[in-house]
Amino acid sequence: MDRDEAVTRLLDAAEVLFYERGVQAVGMDEVRAVSGVSLKRLYQCFPGKEDLVVAYLRRRDRRWLESLADFVAARESHERVTAVFDWLDDWFRQPGFRGCAFINSVGELGATSPEVLAVAREHKAAVRRYLLGLVSDRQAGEALNLLVEGAIVTAAVSGDPAAARHARRAAAALGSGGA
Repeated sequence: MDRDEAVTRLLDAAEVLFYERGVQAVGMDEVRAVSGVSLKRLYQCFPGKEDLVVAYLRRRDRRWLESLADFVAARESHERVTAVFDWLDDWFRQPGFRGCAFINSVGELGATSPEVLAVAREHKAAVRRYLLGLVSDRQAGEALNLLVEGAIVTAAVSGDPAAARHARRAAAALGSGGA
């Protein structure tokens, strides 16, 4: 197995395991076993667990933002703000939804891993920039960002995907603010 295939398999396994059970609950040997990658190759690709966690979060960041942006871009411009919450509603209803992987990882490792904290902050800043780009009014963009973050946390903690619909109504009440 070449390095690229090993990295993909390791990240696929890490994403499932870390998101489902948490970073600290999953050992490197379990990631190795689920991925089918040898222990030697695992440590060639990711010398430490923190390296694997950071790579998992960076890949998740790209995938998450691309999925959201693609979904929203397929809507008419006047529907794009509320489309964000339609996308969130779909995500919240997926089996295995466990909230924000970045918030979860920071909750587990933020105090001991400045690199994980930095990746999470980069993700949150990218989401905020994306949301600000959907509206012409900065204040509305900041409110939109808070509605998105609040909906994610609320849905994760309550287990109720209705948080997306409630936040959608609040976003629509912000007014046109659209770009």
